[in-house]
Amino acid sequence: MGYYPEDDKKEIQNDRIAELEARLKREEEEKKQRQNRKEKRGGSKGGYFLSGLSGVVVGALLLWLLLPSLANQLPGGNEVNSVTNNSPNSTISQTATEVTTDVTNAVEKVSSAVVGITNIQNVAPNFWNQSTGEAQAVGSGSGVVYKKEGNFAFIVTNHHVVDGAEQIEVTLDDGEKVKAELIGSDIWTDLAILSIPSEGIDTVANFGDSDVLKQGETVIAIGNPLGLDFYGSVTTGVISGKDRSVPVDLNEDGVEDWSTEVLQTDAAINSGNSGGALVNIAGELIGINSMKIAQSSVEGLGFAIPINSAIPIIEQLEKHGEVQRPTMGISLVDLTEVPAYYQQQTLKLPEEVTNGVVISQVVRGSAADKAGLQQYDVIVEMDGEKIDNAIELRKHLYNEKSIGDTLKIKVYRNGKIVEADLKLVETAQL
Repeated sequence: MGYYPEDDKKEIQNDRIAELEARLKREEEEKKQRQNRKEKRGGSKGGYFLSGLSGVVVGALLLWLLLPSLANQLPGGNEVNSVTNNSPNSTISQTATEVTTDVTNAVEKVSSAVVGITNIQNVAPNFWNQSTGEAQAVGSGSGVVYKKEGNFAFIVTNHHVVDGAEQIEVTLDDGEKVKAELIGSDIWTDLAILSIPSEGIDTVANFGDSDVLKQGETVIAIGNPLGLDFYGSVTTGVISGKDRSVPVDLNEDGVEDWSTEVLQTDAAINSGNSGGALVNIAGELIGINSMKIAQSSVEGLGFAIPINSAIPIIEQLEKHGEVQRPTMGISLVDLTEVPAYYQQQTLKLPEEVTNGVVISQVVRGSAADKAGLQQYDVIVEMDGEKIDNAIELRKHLYNEKSIGDTLKIKVYRNGKIVEADLKLVETAQL
């Protein structure tokens, strides 16, 4: 017998065919013999009829046995073991499995609180656009609804997302577009607060605690990368680093003005994600996505403002429409930007002094003016803390001091140390 069952069937059929052929051959021989005998005896028409009928029956039986095996050999015929899916009436089976994970639960909890922000400005006519003062969308980003109070809902986003906007439009998760009002904005922390009607707002993000985050902890970024066409995109990653400091050029003059404390993550954050949510696995808001290093050689390096740093700014923007910071009333230049010749001849600094901040101008009536500071004084210390550059000066002033505090300062003037006490005031009081 053959190895496969099909081979067994074919062998049985072949045996039957051989047996029928042998039988047919014997009957033919017997037929001839009978015919010969009849011819010798004078013959009979009935004998011819019976032998013909016998041949027809045998032929029909042979055809009946051969037909199944020949069917597969005909053009268009199916093989015996062909799959049933080739049949026009067959269906494809599938399994519907609903997968739920910690990530999907977190996204479901907070995603509806992430909205789209469109910055609309009146564009001046140019060669391509001859219309005068036509309002156009000049940029878009993301925002997070964090509070619902009375008839208003409040949204936190980035300063640069709404900077210069004459109108601000918010796109909700159901596609509805509503007009937003700018409550306040702060260039130094890159944060802004908007308000919209609370009608239809059902989901509000809950603030987490960014101080308890661990390196390697799973985080989720939600926003609108590359515009509203990709509304509500979700990317996942981990906390790559905490307490990162990223220098920022605020006025785009090529000089770093500020150093922002940020969370580093490898969750994809692209243009349009700015102002969106960075949440932990519990769905709590632990950061506001703010920037991404845009270099072809850099991948998986995104940044977010820690929510613990953002909360005091959010509160001040809500209350005052701005962040009230103390001011000294001076203009600054890093000592490293001053040529060595002027360091020796004009500032008369000792050779060992290589870092500090030069006062290039003193505002009349300011705290610095009242304390007796002068043009070309070189600040080297504040409240006993060494100051090497303007970024360190601003961070100490803005993060460590408040309006009304006294600032102890040391400067070099004509090669000698001079100490002064400044009574810090608000900018508006100058």
